[in-house]
Amino acid sequence: MAEGEAPAIRLRDVACTFVSPDAPEQRYTAVADVGLTVGAGEFVSVVGPTGCGKSTLLNVAAGLLEPSRGDVEIFGERLAGINRRAGYMFQADSLMPWRTAQANVLAGLQFRGVPEAEARERADAWLRRVGLGGFGDRYPHQMSGGMRKRTSLAQTLVLDPDIILMDEPFSALDIQTRQLMENELLELWQSKRKAVLFITHDLDEAIAMSDRVVVLSAGPASHPIGEFTIDIPRPRDVAEVKSTPRFLELHAAIWRVLRDEVLEGYRQQLQARA
Repeated sequence: MAEGEAPAIRLRDVACTFVSPDAPEQRYTAVADVGLTVGAGEFVSVVGPTGCGKSTLLNVAAGLLEPSRGDVEIFGERLAGINRRAGYMFQADSLMPWRTAQANVLAGLQFRGVPEAEARERADAWLRRVGLGGFGDRYPHQMSGGMRKRTSLAQTLVLDPDIILMDEPFSALDIQTRQLMENELLELWQSKRKAVLFITHDLDEAIAMSDRVVVLSAGPASHPIGEFTIDIPRPRDVAEVKSTPRFLELHAAIWRVLRDEVLEGYRQQLQARA
């Protein structure tokens, strides 16, 4: 991020408290006192225990959830409502089952009023970029998990968002397909240099892909407890980079911060089930 340039995302003292509709006295603060920035063109991953509020922060950045306290700025402007400069790739499939791959990718362009011929041309171009040039007529049930993820990626990037929000997008894939998708995402990101806020449970994935990794504490009132610059040269191959000495050093350093929080999150889950 250039000196003086506003970050793509800035969260200031953000807190999110949820109130039970049936019992207003019952409140749960998912995150509190969160300060987080993502520079223009920067790839930032957030890791933390299950249930620590990672997806909550992503929804705040997307404008899908208004924080109970704090401010959200997008490129220096206060966010009010939906973040129109962001594309959101969800953990679960977001494809419409009655639409083909091509029709799913061009849907957002249609909603924005892009002429049909141009929308189809742009959709086909992005399907080719994610390796699905010959599969535009396939319906989601005719595609593998990896193909559906590629379609979802094209669906997100075809709108050319300035910010890409990703909520564990590859967690359901087998390890080989996952590594292929991670490398494809890095290649696309390298060419476009959009700001990325990436949520993952996988510390290896976070280190291999990111410029910075932010660690959240266990909830409730989860908050950042560590931030690490990933100074591994790019371009990277996510499989090969994991055997390098610097990767192993960073993994050990981040895990030292994360380990106790993961154990605390696991303890809380056991208590909740008891």
